[in-house]
Amino acid sequence: MKTRKNINANANPVKRLPQRTCIACRKVSAKRDLVRIVKTKDEGLAVDTTGKKSGRGYYLCNSRGCWESILKSNHLEHVIHTALTQQDYQRLKEYAEGIQQE
Repeated sequence: MKTRKNINANANPVKRLPQRTCIACRKVSAKRDLVRIVKTKDEGLAVDTTGKKSGRGYYLCNSRGCWESILKSNHLEHVIHTALTQQDYQRLKEYAEGIQQE
């Protein structure tokens, strides 16, 4: 007769942190280390500091370099499959100006 080992699978569970990729530099980081940009039907694009707004989310590093590169090129429009409105661009630019230079 075979004996079963009494192994408790939930004794020391390892909690995994959600990983996301920056759309500018493609660096994979913890979700909390990145800034979420959310695309909603009502507001368009907005910076989501809480990470809880409903809508399609895109992530950027919290560095000015990533924000400047994504705003200078049309890469953001390509990623979100939508043309940026002037209001969207202005909201993102204002947030980027508040980020400290590294």
